[in-house]
Amino acid sequence: MLAALKNDRSPSTVPRILLVDDEQEFLRTVTLQLEDEFEIVGTSTDGAGAVALVAKLSPDVVVLDISMPTTNGIEVALCLGQRSCRARVVFLTAHDDPDFVQAALHAGAAGYVLKPRLVTDLIPAIRIALSGDVFISPPLREAERQPHASA
Repeated sequence: MLAALKNDRSPSTVPRILLVDDEQEFLRTVTLQLEDEFEIVGTSTDGAGAVALVAKLSPDVVVLDISMPTTNGIEVALCLGQRSCRARVVFLTAHDDPDFVQAALHAGAAGYVLKPRLVTDLIPAIRIALSGDVFISPPLREAERQPHASA
């Protein structure tokens, strides 16, 4: 399902966000979390719809789940990169496996946020992505450091 939303804020001053997750209720939760800071320009519940909406709406950031019907989030990010899309991709997912983090980063992600950390991490992740840097939820950054520690 695709939805284009209208917001009265000026798109030149407020970052434009497209939300993509296969769970409608979660999309509503994320919208409520972000709508005071950003312009939510649309939502999609599947990857193929997300690609179409990115082309139509030109968001600044795509907040994207990994596990979705038709096309998963990693494939969406790769597709957007191949199309030279200017939108930054921030994953918002339940997958805490470092292999998923690496796959997301290799697909061009500018952020990787765990769903349980929505309230604390998503807004900073979007802002950091917009600044050109990369955000990874702290528990995942800490997990990455542990295997590299010297004995």
